[in-house]
Amino acid sequence: MLAAALVATAGVAVQTTSAGAGERTDAASAASAATAGDPDFYRPPAELPASNGELVRTEELRLGLSLPGIDGPLPGSATRLMYRSIDSRGEPVAVTGAYIEPAAKWKGGGERPLVALAPGTMGQGDQCAASKALEKPLSLESGSVSVGYENLAIYRFLARGVAVVVTDYVGLGTTDRPHTYVNRLDAGHAVLDAVRAARSLPDTSLTPASRIGLYGYSEGGGATGSAAELQPGYAPEIELAGSYVGAPPADLTEVLAAVDGSTLASALGWSINGFLDSDPELGPILDKYTNDKGKDALRKLSEACVGDGILGYAGARSEDWTKNGESIPEIVAAEPEVAAILDRQRIGRLAPTGPVRVATGTRDNLVTHEQARTLAADWCAKDARVTYVPVQLPDAGEKLVNHFLPLIADQGAAVNWVTNRLSGEPDSPNCSTVRR
Repeated sequence: MLAAALVATAGVAVQTTSAGAGERTDAASAASAATAGDPDFYRPPAELPASNGELVRTEELRLGLSLPGIDGPLPGSATRLMYRSIDSRGEPVAVTGAYIEPAAKWKGGGERPLVALAPGTMGQGDQCAASKALEKPLSLESGSVSVGYENLAIYRFLARGVAVVVTDYVGLGTTDRPHTYVNRLDAGHAVLDAVRAARSLPDTSLTPASRIGLYGYSEGGGATGSAAELQPGYAPEIELAGSYVGAPPADLTEVLAAVDGSTLASALGWSINGFLDSDPELGPILDKYTNDKGKDALRKLSEACVGDGILGYAGARSEDWTKNGESIPEIVAAEPEVAAILDRQRIGRLAPTGPVRVATGTRDNLVTHEQARTLAADWCAKDARVTYVPVQLPDAGEKLVNHFLPLIADQGAAVNWVTNRLSGEPDSPNCSTVRR
């Protein structure tokens, strides 16, 4: 709610202006250029390029919060992207996102750097995509409430002269499949392939020497955490100068139990819908347990943004969606196949090679503090370069607020940490404080 108020206020106060970015390219075909925001842009072609991270198409994106400047629009000019990635089944998939070329000069060390920003929970409807939120920071279209709360972090990096690429993740924005919410492989691949896509754009100030950083909180923290540990095997050519992993849902078994009955109970539905797409063997198990109310909730949530989820499903309990009153934790315990699927999503079994900063609110009882700290400890045990930051805040008495406040309270320090790594400054890992 605080994020909605912040972005809504900014949206009223600032006029929208053009933020031009180069000409459209199309690696899949010579199809004609689409106008900015055209839904056809988000419809994947029948065939995708051969390489992960390869561009499918681009077009100008008009930033919703932009001001005229002497050298061009402030904070920069944006390009909407579609690029190839690969999903958790090993199949090629089209992913959308956006690249923003900053107007500000980079004053740190080396060439202008790039940050790949992984958004926090936006929802599951295609209208919720982060690239669309850059264009419309507060959207109430078709009765759906979508808030571009990640724009604040994006603009902070742009103000420092850091180029930013944002991924929409698999299935969010694109019209061909559901968003595979909190799927670690889909998310990690989408983040790393967004870096590849940004690097291949023509007419940017990026060079082969540009340092690369990752930034993400909540769902985004899980995505950057996954990307950081997948990078050595999946994208060895991308050297990560630093990765911010904020409030990561590293252990979904624990997180989904905490989400059940909370203000963000809609995340249960988004998780189930996503795993039904990536793990279709869950279908018979879902039919076995889910009642009509649950099926209706899953259908409606598949088209909902985070605002809709809060307004429509705050406090919902999973036992109300099942035939015999079983809860999600009880189903996980009773069905080894479900437990195995969640276990495969565990982040922390691989080691990042670059510096990582894991931050989590000590009072966070939604994406729980304990499992996030365990991720830091797991990485430390593998000799990763981990800076662990427990964000100390009072208990607000509401799970969603306990989860959201560390995002705001720690954001300046997180942006500083990533920026310092991009400038080539050494980090100060503190694994001695988190080893088990």
